[in-house]
Amino acid sequence: MSDTTAHATPSAANATPSAGNAAPSTRTHMADAAAPRGAGPLTGVRVVELAGIGPGPFAAMLLADMGADVVRVDRPEPSPLGISPAHDLTNRNKRSVLVDLKSADGPATVMALAERADILIEGYRPGVAERLGVGPGECLAANPALVYGRMTGWGQVGPLAPRAGHDIGYIATAGALGMIGTPVGPPAIPANLLGDYAGGSLYLVTGVLAALLNARATGEGQVVDAAIVDGTAHLTSIVWGMLASGTWQDGRGRNLLDGGCPYYAVYETGDGGWMAVGALEPQFYREFVRLLGLAADDLPDRNDPRRWPELRDRFAARFKTAARDEWAAVFEGTDACVAPVLSLREAARHPHLADRGTFTEAHGLVQPGVAPRFSATPGGLRLPPAVPGAHTPEVARDWGVARLGARPETSTSPAAPPATSPAAPPDESPDEPPAAQEAER
Repeated sequence: MSDTTAHATPSAANATPSAGNAAPSTRTHMADAAAPRGAGPLTGVRVVELAGIGPGPFAAMLLADMGADVVRVDRPEPSPLGISPAHDLTNRNKRSVLVDLKSADGPATVMALAERADILIEGYRPGVAERLGVGPGECLAANPALVYGRMTGWGQVGPLAPRAGHDIGYIATAGALGMIGTPVGPPAIPANLLGDYAGGSLYLVTGVLAALLNARATGEGQVVDAAIVDGTAHLTSIVWGMLASGTWQDGRGRNLLDGGCPYYAVYETGDGGWMAVGALEPQFYREFVRLLGLAADDLPDRNDPRRWPELRDRFAARFKTAARDEWAAVFEGTDACVAPVLSLREAARHPHLADRGTFTEAHGLVQPGVAPRFSATPGGLRLPPAVPGAHTPEVARDWGVARLGARPETSTSPAAPPATSPAAPPDESPDEPPAAQEAER
């Protein structure tokens, strides 16, 4: 929505890569992949991650990307995702050890790690960590300065706290899902980006880093209760303000920023592609209309919502007259705030993103680079996705946890099935963490 940002779009030649080619431009800042092991502003911060799936691992990845020494505590059981650990990018920049929390000495081993850590992250259902003997009470008693981060969907308290759930249910309950999509038909599902990662991971990272600052100043750790419903609701703050002022209708597809406005919407092109239009400000709108080939004085008043359907029809008909990449070439390098809707592989080849190194290739995998960027202490892609148990001996040495190195589970072979294997069914025992150990559980 900035009135100073020019949105460059790719030309027809650059917008669409050959099928199956995910390699970005040669200018992908490969130096990031070769950054020193200690790179990043969180160098020296030790993090214990109790393995799960979803927002917890992504939050730990963010900390690891910024230089933290993240040790992921994996279980000997197969991965519930059915994905090869070598391709799970949320486990990059981490080291993995194997610990069976159900064994007699499993909790004590985790406690030994927690005593030496600055941050611990877990994503069990409320009460499970306590029953396993690695809850915040035990961990903070052993390490009073520890920041204990808890990632759940419903939160630690409330009627739904012990219930199972997933991203789609959390954002539905928080009111966010009902804002997304057209007025007719079902809401549009934003993958699991809005709940798990925006409302979950990012709030957990913000919380544990804020608590770490406090712990460094006072010597006192604390528990961070990061719930996806809380974070997702918090993300809608601006909309609540607009609702209170009467400038937002409590329904999707009727407002300025939810696709209801014809100059902040997505249009199909003649070849079945899509163009995203965000020409909110008057000067950008004038440029958009001019490049679209329409006369501004011949169009309905853009400030009258009653004329929006007619204005939308005019724009839609015009976009249908040419292919996506032809329109991308028209709007390239202008301030019309129009961009082609790209696939993942196309995004990796976008000239602007390639120039910045937004996507890079490291350890044989094309992947998003480190974000955000730091001028003095840049992060880097130091390690490939951690294979479960591969780092048990070296973590035992580096962290000084002898009992970890002596455990029979130590192994450098993957404990997960190949990517084609079906996911293991979750263990729903109320006294144990489910095998699908995620915040939703």
